[in-house]
Amino acid sequence: MAKRRLITESDVIEASKKEAKALLVEEGAIVTPSARDAANRLGIRLLTEALPSVKTAFDGLSMFYPADKKAPNRDTVIALGSDHGGFSMKEQLKAYLLELGYSVADVGTTSEKACDYPDFAFAVATLVSMGKAKSGIMVDAVGVASAIVANKVPGVRAVPAVNEFMARSGREHNDANVLTLGGRILGIEAAKSIVKLWLDTWFGGGRHQGRVNKITEIEERSLRGPR
Repeated sequence: MAKRRLITESDVIEASKKEAKALLVEEGAIVTPSARDAANRLGIRLLTEALPSVKTAFDGLSMFYPADKKAPNRDTVIALGSDHGGFSMKEQLKAYLLELGYSVADVGTTSEKACDYPDFAFAVATLVSMGKAKSGIMVDAVGVASAIVANKVPGVRAVPAVNEFMARSGREHNDANVLTLGGRILGIEAAKSIVKLWLDTWFGGGRHQGRVNKITEIEERSLRGPR
């Protein structure tokens, strides 16, 4: 019988040091009581690999790197995904991100064959939540549905954008770390402009920080459940 992996308190603490909001746990792994206590204390969610969405999307993950090995953004990984409605735009945005010098973690989909957007939106959001990607971009037909999915993942603040104003506001005011786009309502040049502005915009902090903190408090209270 294969030895099952043991999840300890130190594993959770290490994930916290990387600012991860979730830890992926192998199916059948043993999680110690101290590890669960630490996860609750540090606000880290333990996600099981048994979830079909995780297995479906992560099985298809591929890494892409800019041709220039000295590209300034090479160490910054952007998680990128789409469903069939956003596939064409995803492929074009992947090339654009590589031109900008970013590394890309492409979770799929890999064609215009019909598929389920929750699988891929969840994968993008989980990479961001786990600290494996700095930011995430998800493309479906309209952009709204994937934002709903991504915002279910701890530590993720996803915003749909149909123009540059929404993209800038999402970063500057909400410290958004996932951007969702509509492949069937945006042209590729508009999408590129939105992506570029979103990646270049810094969180404003100040009065906005207190509001983002309240979002985090609501999320943590929800994870703890009713008392």
